[in-house]
Amino acid sequence: MVGDGRDTYFWYDTWVGDVPLRLKYPRLFDLTMDKECKVADMGRMGWTVDGMAWEWRRRLFAWEEECVRECCVLLNNFVLQANVTDKWRWLLDPVNGYSVKASYRYITSTGHFSDRSLVDDV
Repeated sequence: MVGDGRDTYFWYDTWVGDVPLRLKYPRLFDLTMDKECKVADMGRMGWTVDGMAWEWRRRLFAWEEECVRECCVLLNNFVLQANVTDKWRWLLDPVNGYSVKASYRYITSTGHFSDRSLVDDV
């Protein structure tokens, strides 16, 4: 959950919508100069269409500018909360937060199996 935006990455974290902005707008992510920027920095510089937050490696094509406008509409009503720190929210239990017990219950009851290719066998 985003408060002041100082601990949340603009492009990498899922903070507005259901997916990170780098996945929702991959072309803009490829063209941006600062892929590691925080939400607070972008907000402070201005994420309107003509805002200083948008810094590109090259001049945008018309369809890319349309993507920027679409992104700006998404961000238009988002307000950062001064003096409120960013927090992680555990989607499996947003009220109580993360627990090993809840994670184990989810893994064993849903039938979802982890991809063994992602695990290092020692």
